[in-house]
Amino acid sequence: MAEHPGKDHLDGGWWPQTRELAVELADLVDHFPAQSGRVVRALVSPPDWDSTPRVVPVTGRYVKVGAFPRDDTHLILLKMSDRRTLYVLVVPPGFTPDQGDEALRASAEAGNDHTATEVLHEVAGHPDLDPGGHWSDDGGSWWGPEAGKSSSRTGA
Repeated sequence: MAEHPGKDHLDGGWWPQTRELAVELADLVDHFPAQSGRVVRALVSPPDWDSTPRVVPVTGRYVKVGAFPRDDTHLILLKMSDRRTLYVLVVPPGFTPDQGDEALRASAEAGNDHTATEVLHEVAGHPDLDPGGHWSDDGGSWWGPEAGKSSSRTGA
């Protein structure tokens, strides 16, 4: 997730392993960073998922799920218990490790102003690129010399 959610176009990224929303959302909510608050509702882009349940059981409770009508934005909006909404890129499970890592980094970087769809289209067109030279808006790179060394599948 972004260091300061709510200040950029995207607040971070999520790379689910499958297209099974009930399984993946439960895992996301159960492992969501405690300092970010509690997820109480999720709005999803239906084309990203095989089915869209109305509620998803998570540890000790349920999360309500809604869907954008006829939408293909590759976003999940997470409504938090403190009334914030986090805009999170959904990385397709079929992306290569390089593509997924690049998309996660782009979605969590400060100053990002790309839509989720723009990020995924750019990344999908370049399956094995070094992300260090991408996503520059003003002549500078969004990543430093340590780019590409993360093995995590979160946008943290």
